[in-house]
Parts: sequence; C-alpha cells; structure tokens
Amino acid sequence: MASHQLLVSPPEGLRSPLWVPSRLLLGPGPSNLAPRVLAAGGLQMIGHMQKEMYQIMEDIRQGIQYMFQTRNSLTLAVSGSGHAALETALLNLLEPGDACLVGVNGIWGQRAAEVAERIGARVHRMIKDPGGCYTLQEVEEGLARHRPVLLFLTQGESSSGVLQPLDGYGELCHRYQCLLLVDSVASAGGVPIHMDRQGIDVLYSGSQKVLNAPPGTSLISFSDKAKNKIYARKTRPFSFYLDVKWLASFWGCDGTPRTYHHTTSVIGLYGLREALALIAEEGLESSWKRHRETSLYLQQRLQALGLQLFVRDPALRLPTVTTVAVPAGYDWRDIVSYVMDHFAIEIAGGLGPSMGKVLRIGLLGCNATRENVDRVTHALQEALQHCPKGKL
Repeated sequence: MASHQLLVSPPEGLRSPLWVPSRLLLGPGPSNLAPRVLAAGGLQMIGHMQKEMYQIMEDIRQGIQYMFQTRNSLTLAVSGSGHAALETALLNLLEPGDACLVGVNGIWGQRAAEVAERIGARVHRMIKDPGGCYTLQEVEEGLARHRPVLLFLTQGESSSGVLQPLDGYGELCHRYQCLLLVDSVASAGGVPIHMDRQGIDVLYSGSQKVLNAPPGTSLISFSDKAKNKIYARKTRPFSFYLDVKWLASFWGCDGTPRTYHHTTSVIGLYGLREALALIAEEGLESSWKRHRETSLYLQQRLQALGLQLFVRDPALRLPTVTTVAVPAGYDWRDIVSYVMDHFAIEIAGGLGPSMGKVLRIGLLGCNATRENVDRVTHALQEALQHCPKGKL
C-alpha cells in the first residue's frame, strides 16, 4: 500500500467523454485528415521494431523519395513536427563556428537563424520584408561575402504566402562550396519541387499540410554532399535524439542491420504512409496542377470581394497558402473569429513579421477544392458585412 494519501483528485474534465468539433481547416495548417488517413489512425498498435513496421517505414521512405523527387538513400521521417526536421538538418550539418547564411523573409527564416545561433554557428541574415523573395544575384552576393557552409531558404513561406524560386540556387551554392537547405513544410506536394535536379542538399517537410496527416512526423532527405559533411564532423551533434547517423541506421538507410534508437509514433507512421500513398495515387503533377488551379480561383474570388492580395507578383504567390492584406479599418481577429463562429471554418491571421498585416487561407491537399473556395469566400463576405469597421 502507498505510504501517503493522494493530494490530487481525478480531474472532473476527464470524467466526460472526449468531444471534438467538426471544422473545415482552411488555415495554413494543420489540415483536415483525409478519410483514408483517419481510418489508419484506428488500426491496432504493433511493435516499432517488427518486420511489418519495417515494411511500413520502407514504404514511407520510398514515398518521400517520390514526393521530393530524389534518389537519396539518406531519406527518412523524423519523430516530430517540421521544427524537429529543421533542427535535425541544422544540428547535423553545422558545427560551432561554421558560417551559415539564412534567408529571413518570414518566421521560418527567423526560426532557422535562432536554431543555428544556439548551435554556435556564425549566422548571417539576408533580411527582407514579408512578401519578398531572394534573387540569384542577392544570394550570390551573400555567398561571396560570407562564404557559408550552408544556405537556408524557405520554398513556401506560410507566414507571408511567398513562393521562393529554386531553379539555379543549388548550382550557385555548389560553386561556392556551400550546401543548400530548403524548408518545404508548406509547399511539398502542392508545388513543383525536384530535389536532385535543383541541386537541393537537404529538404524537409511536415505531415500536417498537403499530406493531410496528423502533426508529429516530418520528412527529410540528405544529398550525398550533405551526408559526407555529416559523417566527416569533428564534433558529435548536440542532440542524440536527432542524430542522423543513428536515425539512418534505425530507418535502414545505410544498408546495415537496423539499430534501435527510439520508439517511433507507430500510429502516426500509419497515417503518414497512407498520406504518401494517396499522393502517389493522384500523381505529383496532378496534385501540383490542382493546387495551382484552385488557388487561382481563390485569388479571383477574393479580389471580387475587394480584398487585396498581399503578394503582388502572381509568379511568387504560394498556391497552398494565400495571403490577403487585412482590409482597412478592420481588426483581423474579428474576421477570423466571425468565420469560425458562424461557419466553423478556420482561417488565420499573420505570424511573426506578418502579424496584423494579413489573413491567411490554406488550400492544403484534399482541402484544395473549388467547393471549399466558395465556402470560405462566402464566409468572408459575410464577415466583412457584419464585423465592426472603425479606425484602427
């Protein structure tokens, strides 16, 4: 028997059944789960080191290779959100004192710079206001000036709705003996990306955006150049949990017998496997086309309401997350709350540098349909008619 009386009683809230509202998630993520992914979450647990689980992991690896368009052997899923994949990349590629060049045109560049500084890297920021992207000339100036070992760019800057071009950037980096790291959390699956052909050395994404899977797993792949830098490190990575050498063995990337590293999110990997299967069945090019066409329809509907698109150049608008300037006189929080309270639709305000400047509407994976565009634009029209308008 216990020698002490319990100080804490069972919480009253846990005596009630779990209840979750039904909502259409049209923010920048997470997105609604695809039915097949939702069904996978109800399957029974198996051991994380059983042969059946290894086959699921191999299916996932091949699915990531397809989604990223890469033949990299060092391709796997990280147990953690996109932030964990970002830290995995930086912790393994950078050692204290290494120079790192970071494109900061939104919150994800800010996060990358902070993580790199915590590692002890010498971080050089290329700062742009939200809505801007980086030209080859600007990148080359940064490479020539700072001679970094790594350049970080965000392909889909979800805080501002910007799509960063990538053609030519990998080749440019390699001329300066620099690796190219790209964040595609908000873009992969909905925007063309060709990791090998574009010379991207490290690419990562998340499960909860275009893939319509639960948050908590992330996708990452390393080129041979990146792998060689990791395996030639003079110091061990600060994190054991995110050590790529261990993860590579656990995921069967290096051809050696798998070694236990940690207990993966087995149920989460079921969902990720099914999400990758869905995008393989639709086909990448079909998915890219659907997201592009649906986002163009959304842009037309928004402009018809008198709203101004935040990203001026149509070629630089991110198809998966569309941003509109908060209309003059309105409080963005009133609009977001009205759409949620009256229509059960989630949209979002800005994040980081774009806070207070934009509304963000996500068309991610199975949510990228004309029907959903009609629903959200109708909700916005109602919100603009009923929300208080005053001088802010």
